[in-house]
Amino acid sequence: MEKVKAHVFFSGRVQGVFFRAFTEEKAKNLGITGWVRNLRDGRVEAVFEGPKDKVERLIYLCQYKHPHARVEKVEVKYGEPEGYADFEIRY
Repeated sequence: MEKVKAHVFFSGRVQGVFFRAFTEEKAKNLGITGWVRNLRDGRVEAVFEGPKDKVERLIYLCQYKHPHARVEKVEVKYGEPEGYADFEIRY
């Protein structure tokens, strides 16, 4: 299975709704490594690494399945994995 890195930016109502905790939980359930953090401009930035189908599933879950967030825009750039060991929330 091809491993990928997705550098993702989520825009909309994504801060103050436990978006990072939701992302961390779903990433760990899927076996995805990387990180997630809030940006000062109101977006959430994340890096997801793992099998392409699972990375795409995580992006989908974050975009459509969070119970309180309203994701209005998702920007994704794919690249070579860097080899993160775990998934973390960055501050």
